[in-house]
Amino acid sequence: MFPLAIFPLPGELVPLHIFEPRYKQLIDEVEKTDIAFGIFFNHVMNKEKLGSLVKLESVLKRYPGGESDIVVRCIDLFTMSTLFRNYKDRIYPGGDVNYWKMDQTVPVAENLVEPFKEYLRLMNISKMPVNTTLFNIANELNLDVQDKLKFVMLDDQKKNKLLMSRIKYQSHLLSEADRLKDKFHLN
Repeated sequence: MFPLAIFPLPGELVPLHIFEPRYKQLIDEVEKTDIAFGIFFNHVMNKEKLGSLVKLESVLKRYPGGESDIVVRCIDLFTMSTLFRNYKDRIYPGGDVNYWKMDQTVPVAENLVEPFKEYLRLMNISKMPVNTTLFNIANELNLDVQDKLKFVMLDDQKKNKLLMSRIKYQSHLLSEADRLKDKFHLN
């Protein structure tokens, strides 16, 4: 278990800098055995005790002192019932968790596809994901932590509504920024 103040959603890629001895041990074990590990969202707003199950995607850099820069991908969510200071005979923390077994393939409502395409166009992204899912859109929108916590607790219909409101809001901001870019000049 890796307690951090982040809450990745399924499908989200997260860069991490590993420097503490206990997490160096965890990542060494992860690399040798290809196991997943948990990132517990360590924050006062996490009343539900949620966390993200992640798998190592790649090691970007190794440093002489044993530190490393890695990228992990969230593959599921969990609710933690107990956090242990040490996991078995390891120096890193562990926990008792219940996995959510999230379905990452849930398609979005049809009325969300066009606004999402327009949002991507405003972001200068020309390639639409092959399978547009709720989690694809949520990750693309870079929801803040409060929205992520709210998002995962909703049913699919309400998730679609939340995403639609965020797409409209962010698209409006992008449109206004584009409209105003030629009105201001540096002197």
